[in-house]
Amino acid sequence: MKEASKRSIIRWIHILFGIPILGYIYGTFEHIRDYAPATRFVFVPVFVLSGLWMWKAMSFDDFFRRE
Repeated sequence: MKEASKRSIIRWIHILFGIPILGYIYGTFEHIRDYAPATRFVFVPVFVLSGLWMWKAMSFDDFFRRE
C-alpha cells in the first residue's frame, strides 16, 4: 500500500471518529447519556491514536524498522 493511501485512510478515520465527539460536546443533555460510553471508550481513543499516528508516523516507522 502506498504511503499516500495510508495517510488518506488514517485522515478519514480521524475525521469520521471526530464527528461523534463533536455531537457529544455540542449535543443536548438528554441525549448525551445515550452514547456517552461509546464516545468515551471507542471514539476518543481511536481519534487520539489516529491523530498521534498522523503526527508521528515517521517516528513510528523508524522505531519499528530496524536495519
